Amino acid sequence: MRVITGKARGTQLKTPAGMETRPTTDRVKEALFSIIHFDIPGARILDLFGGTGQLGIEALSRGAEKAVFVDAREDACKIIRENLKRTKFEEQGSVIRCDYLDYLRRCKEHFDIVFLDPPYAEVFLENALICIAEIDILQTDGIIVTERPLGKELSFELKGFTRSKDYKYGNTLLTLYRKD
Repeated sequence: MRVITGKARGTQLKTPAGMETRPTTDRVKEALFSIIHFDIPGARILDLFGGTGQLGIEALSRGAEKAVFVDAREDACKIIRENLKRTKFEEQGSVIRCDYLDYLRRCKEHFDIVFLDPPYAEVFLENALICIAEIDILQTDGIIVTERPLGKELSFELKGFTRSKDYKYGNTLLTLYRKD
């Protein structure tokens, strides 16, 4: 796993051992960033299910101003910190060990882009979407980027958001919600 382009282009990122973290493939990551590339420069990013930090780090490499990484697991937070150091983005990235809903409920910041790539088998994605819509942490025209497996439906609309079509890459679906 590597940073695809930008300031940290080609930097190899560490991944945790085991199967608890499922990093986004380079193919899906490249497609995702080609969809949102005009929204990245100067953006404030929330990588809510940080894992390895690769989505937020890719955004920083492409010109995002700041990224906040949230993960409930200490080993994941340690990997994110190491990856921020490898890419020299320690000053632009902050890592918070916390449950995603606890973080959202007490969040006082506003973001331009929120990445939601939670564990596939859980209902975290649906819960996070609903909570984000309720608490209003996105700037106007802000984007929520969701990643989920083929077959996992997102059958609801979010009030105050426009939903994109589903983008399919192998067994992965990307869906964006843009704040109205």
